[in-house]
Amino acid sequence: MYLPRNLISHLYNHLLRTHHQHSPPVLILVALEPDALCACRILTALLKRDYIQHKIQPISGYGDLTRAGEELIQPMRTTDGGSGGVVVCLGVGGLVDLEAMLGLEIDENGEGGMGGVDIWIVDARRPWNLANVFGEQSLPQADPTQSDLVARKTSGVERGKISQAYRPGKGGIIVFDDGDVEEELGGEREAWWALAQMPEVDEDDGESDGSDSEQDDGQEDEDAPTSGQPTKKRKSPSDPDDETQSEDENERPRQRWRGNSSTPISSPSRPPRRGLLSTSLDPLHSSDLSRSGSPASRSASPSLPTTAKQPSARNLRRRLLRLRRKHDAVLQSYYELGHSYSEPISSLMYSLASELGREDNDLLWHAIVGVGSLELYGRTMRGVGLSPLSAAGGSSGWNGDRGERIRAILRDEVRRLNPTDLKDIAREAMQGEAGGVIPTHARSPTDMSIRLSPEPRFLLVRHWSLYDSMLHSPYLSAKLHIWSDNGRRRLHKLLAKMGVSLSQCKQSYTHMDMDLKRGLRERLLKFAPVYGLDGLVPPPATRSGGKEGWGFVRCWGWKACLSALDVGVVLGAILEVGSKHDTKTNAVVDRRTGTITPAGSDGPEEEESGHEEMVQRFWTAYDALASIDRLTAHIPTAQSLHRAILRTGTSLIEKKQIRHLRAFRIAVVKEGPDVQLFTHAGALVKLALWIGEAIGEMEGVRGRRRGGELVLAGLDEARGCYVVVGLGGGGGMVNNEREKRRAERKKEKEKRKEEKRKQREERRRLQRERQAANGELDDEDEEEDETEEESSDSDESEDEAEEKKERGYGRNKFGLAFHEVIEETGAKVKVDSFEHCVVEVGKEDLTSFLEALSLKAVVG
Repeated sequence: MYLPRNLISHLYNHLLRTHHQHSPPVLILVALEPDALCACRILTALLKRDYIQHKIQPISGYGDLTRAGEELIQPMRTTDGGSGGVVVCLGVGGLVDLEAMLGLEIDENGEGGMGGVDIWIVDARRPWNLANVFGEQSLPQADPTQSDLVARKTSGVERGKISQAYRPGKGGIIVFDDGDVEEELGGEREAWWALAQMPEVDEDDGESDGSDSEQDDGQEDEDAPTSGQPTKKRKSPSDPDDETQSEDENERPRQRWRGNSSTPISSPSRPPRRGLLSTSLDPLHSSDLSRSGSPASRSASPSLPTTAKQPSARNLRRRLLRLRRKHDAVLQSYYELGHSYSEPISSLMYSLASELGREDNDLLWHAIVGVGSLELYGRTMRGVGLSPLSAAGGSSGWNGDRGERIRAILRDEVRRLNPTDLKDIAREAMQGEAGGVIPTHARSPTDMSIRLSPEPRFLLVRHWSLYDSMLHSPYLSAKLHIWSDNGRRRLHKLLAKMGVSLSQCKQSYTHMDMDLKRGLRERLLKFAPVYGLDGLVPPPATRSGGKEGWGFVRCWGWKACLSALDVGVVLGAILEVGSKHDTKTNAVVDRRTGTITPAGSDGPEEEESGHEEMVQRFWTAYDALASIDRLTAHIPTAQSLHRAILRTGTSLIEKKQIRHLRAFRIAVVKEGPDVQLFTHAGALVKLALWIGEAIGEMEGVRGRRRGGELVLAGLDEARGCYVVVGLGGGGGMVNNEREKRRAERKKEKEKRKEEKRKQREERRRLQRERQAANGELDDEDEEEDETEEESSDSDESEDEAEEKKERGYGRNKFGLAFHEVIEETGAKVKVDSFEHCVVEVGKEDLTSFLEALSLKAVVG
């Protein structure tokens, strides 16, 4: 089921009305990433204000999710002696069938099910698992004598969509829709429910009569759709026991196990039959099908005379099989689009707070940090990869126009919740701050406001020297080729043209000469385009007050002043590296060399406490988000991480260790002082983004710019495997011209369909008149109808293929390619990350894995 955006507060208000002191606590499952962390902070703040007990459980991967289902969620079920309750998944479980993953299915004895547990899914990853979006909860049959012909219907839910009349509490999986389901998944919704209402039919029996049965049957087997399920022989409809068994197998998601992986990968499957489950397809039970040719869209045409001959069972089966393949293809096409990202979940949680009237500066700041963190991890609307807009200097590259709209809303919220006093406006005008000076301090000792700031594309500029901040900026490094001596000289020359001496720019930015800081923006705007650095700083504010592209800064009195991106960088470093400030074994940072060494990495306790360390890092980052002292204490960790990225990326380029394969480039990190650091997927993704931008610039200079597809592997010697990430090159900007062409094609398609429908209805009317006069239905007329339907289906399939190509343009398909290679090679691979473009491959299988991967299509 899915909750529309306009009803985002419906479930929370019901929880608020029904919760009492004896109610079970709300269980919150949180992914280990900054966006989910910020969303968790927003949600827990709402729960605390309403005195609702809650429990937070960090989830690092699918293995943790399965354990949470067994140890925490299943005991909550009323069927297991629990009291039911609410489970909130933040950044967790959107890609898999949670009912199967958490073990909440009904078993063969009719026991189990959801048991009064409501699961809310808030996830930005796409594609959705449609079983979560359109499916309804598994409920044991209330009346054993009730016929299967009557489909169970949940009150307040219409074809998977929750309405205002829905009342939670019986148990179910509910997806929070950010607008994508309503706007983009109309076709998938129709296909899902058409399949759910279809009767089961044996494909072999569909062509059992006639002289061409063997040939047609063989052709159907070749063209059988692959909806993600393993092929299996269907049982005869006349055997209810066999059919029940087939139904159970059909509802059970497929699991693939490789090596020592404890994580099943749920592949897309057809929805469970909720309609005519045990109806045999004979003419008596299929009169509606004969009139419309489709059980999903019965027309209101007048019925045939009683003397007319009904279509044969063979033709009805053929029509049903063809229709089922068509709907299967729609669902499969959706899953094959590739992975992408939608609206950040921290933004969605802030929308919930705004709907409840609870917004304040703290919640707004968490939402801003969560939204900004997506750019750091390359999460675009085309998957994990480089954004053309970002590489060109734009500020909304992570999600194109949609990302800019979200930022515009956040800027409006900043102005609304942080009005500027008249005296501050006058003071800023005198000091030139309104013209674009980067704020580095608060206005007063009690200033906790959020401000808009013309943030340059530098890294941690307030907490580093200007030189180091520019040197470690991924955008600036790629544009200036900073990994080479010539690149360093270009940086020095840029600073010289700006009139900034090396002695000035190598001291702390806060201690630089005030005149240099005030004039820095104008100098960058003047000289940056000479070096191809367009978009290095955002444009000046317009007269109407518009500040498109400006960043966000918050001050904590005289303690600190940080930008939202700075906070995102620090939180990411805590989750990926840890710190020597943690209580458990974690990384130790050498402040002199910047080297990060995992403390106690040689001891047996470190190997056994990997999961505990990840949990400890989560709580460290969770506390740092609410404590400015803890947050600033981890700034050296973030600086050291980015020193390691620059050091390792430069080494790979200088030693020419980045090689071309057929479909992508490949690099392996297996030596050097920072090799252990890049065994974490988040750190490896940041390194891959840095290398991807560098390669893109080098290829552009040579005049042979290609896609930015890159596979980067990091050696984990302790576990004997490589962590592998696939970086797509599609980017996150949607071409407006392409969108216009797509809209025009959609209108033309609808026009053609309407014309064909009218022509088909006219022919059928004439045919009925002829049949009424003759009193029979000729086989030739049946064949003619089927030919027309097949021609219509062919035209629609061509249109759908064109639309699929547009929808999946440039998307990262490394996740799909990884799974195909696993099936083909049988390599020892573990898939446990929520990022499906991240896997772990055994050392001995890496070569064969990459060879097979090079033959796959990795970007749409």
